[in-house]
Amino acid sequence: MQKHHFSIEAILEALKIKALNPMQEASIEANKEHANVILLSATGSGKTLAFLLPLLDRMTTAPKTTQALIIVPSRELALQIEQVFKKMSTGLKVTCCYGGHLRETEENNLLEAPALIVGTPGRLGDHIRRGNINVDGIKTLVLDEFDKSLEFGFEEEMSFVVGSLPAVEKRILVSATETLEIPKFIKMKDAVRLNFLTGEAPEMLAIQRVKSDENDKLETLFRLICHLGNRSTIVFCNYRDAVQRTSDFLKERGIVNVFYHGALEQPERDAALCKFRNGTSSILVTTDLAARGLDIPHIRYIIHYHLPLSEESFTHRNGRTARMEASGTAILIVSPEEETPKYIDPATPWIELPEDLELPEKPKWSTLHISAGKKNKINKVDIVGFLSQKGELKKEDIGLIEVKDFFSFVAVRKSKVSHMLQQIKNHKMKGQRIKIEVAK
Repeated sequence: MQKHHFSIEAILEALKIKALNPMQEASIEANKEHANVILLSATGSGKTLAFLLPLLDRMTTAPKTTQALIIVPSRELALQIEQVFKKMSTGLKVTCCYGGHLRETEENNLLEAPALIVGTPGRLGDHIRRGNINVDGIKTLVLDEFDKSLEFGFEEEMSFVVGSLPAVEKRILVSATETLEIPKFIKMKDAVRLNFLTGEAPEMLAIQRVKSDENDKLETLFRLICHLGNRSTIVFCNYRDAVQRTSDFLKERGIVNVFYHGALEQPERDAALCKFRNGTSSILVTTDLAARGLDIPHIRYIIHYHLPLSEESFTHRNGRTARMEASGTAILIVSPEEETPKYIDPATPWIELPEDLELPEKPKWSTLHISAGKKNKINKVDIVGFLSQKGELKKEDIGLIEVKDFFSFVAVRKSKVSHMLQQIKNHKMKGQRIKIEVAK
């Protein structure tokens, strides 16, 4: 068995990270010495690398066998971990399994066994029952955001998946909650516990409040957004219908925004998050679903439109900003009938909104939906080439590109979109007829 030799330096360079943080170093050390490790760490602290490096240390370049399994509560988190692993450029195959898209796609990806599988409990259980995953070689098991998996009610499915693995020698359990009952089925015997949950907000996070004159806070939210200007902002509501109502209200008032909640189909979720990431919209209105596992860099403001239902929810929402050396501000909107929650410092400053406010500048980007992706052998280079040659776009008119399995998104400077769509009308991309239109 050829042990897989990789250099941490090369991986950090591939990920454009200068050095490991203390939590990541502690995890690597603990995992060298102990079979079972429990890592308690906040979202956004770099925990993905804290378990991927020890996991990689145990992998071999052996004939195609699946050697490690990571179980996660959501498809977003699964895709995020898969992306980090791919960027590490180890030469080992990884694949993702999650509900909400075709099982056949995954079955094809599993034909040649990936070294690492990342997935949600239900879909993993499904593949194991169908014999699509060979479990005999799986020696390392990671349970990421384990607290969330229990909260989402996946215990039974997880118990089945973990119970189907005969050869596990190492277990890493990652959670953002300290008071964790660890079920027997995980067999976490003599586990060493690393606690990096200090309970303190990141130094870079400022917290502020704003008073709403009425119980309905929409007008205050609108004025607050005008005051903050065109900066990347997430607005958290407690309920799906409130998300819809808030998003519609802001649109009517001339504020471009996208919304995201659990009732959306996967393509709609993908489109909303992509538009937010690429600057087509600087405002995302969402439920607590987006408080975890979404990979969105550089968020400047978190607005708690509805006060969070618990301190934990407050922390997770705020964990979306002030990540990795960037600063951010969390703002609570408090109506006349509401008390500021007990866990907020009574000295937290109030913002005075000026009388005269103007609408923030409209975003300069637009998102195009391209009806082809990885499985159609289309990549970023193809898209850039096609849009610049056939669509007459300059490099600086093309923004962030995201290529999924069967479709892609690309940000294009708004002022150039109609000319470009006109130019590419009758052209094929890589010999294929492909539909390109402004993403809905």
